[in-house]
Amino acid sequence: MLKKIFTKRSKTEPAQSVHPTPQRTPYEIIGGEQATRNLANRFYDIMQTDAKANELLAIHSQPMTLIREKFFEFLSGWLGGPGLFEKKYGHPRLRARHLPFAIDDTLKQQWMYCMGKALDIEIDNPLLRAQLRQSFNQLATHMINQTPE
Repeated sequence: MLKKIFTKRSKTEPAQSVHPTPQRTPYEIIGGEQATRNLANRFYDIMQTDAKANELLAIHSQPMTLIREKFFEFLSGWLGGPGLFEKKYGHPRLRARHLPFAIDDTLKQQWMYCMGKALDIEIDNPLLRAQLRQSFNQLATHMINQTPE
């Protein structure tokens, strides 16, 4: 999924590039399974502890053990690693799965606030971090299902 936004490696770029390529996914660059799990958990840690995400936190059922695992599984495939979510649950159909929740720009901004902080902490590569932030922003915008009145 995410691999589509990255360009192919030039002939002059080293084989062990820190930039995503069709041969090296963001999942691999950030450190694989554990790094992906760390990103998912950091996101939810921020959501649960930062008052700037109170409205976002309120729409999540507690405890969030299952949602943390599902998010990790989703991120695994989305970042170019194993499609764990798809193997268990089928296609993510993210917008459809989020339709029961009233998601407006405020919730999107809170989601991006949490993800932005998580990316800043967990992703060392500045270019990859910026690319992921842009991709997450597109994804979060797609989840909006409420317009201002």
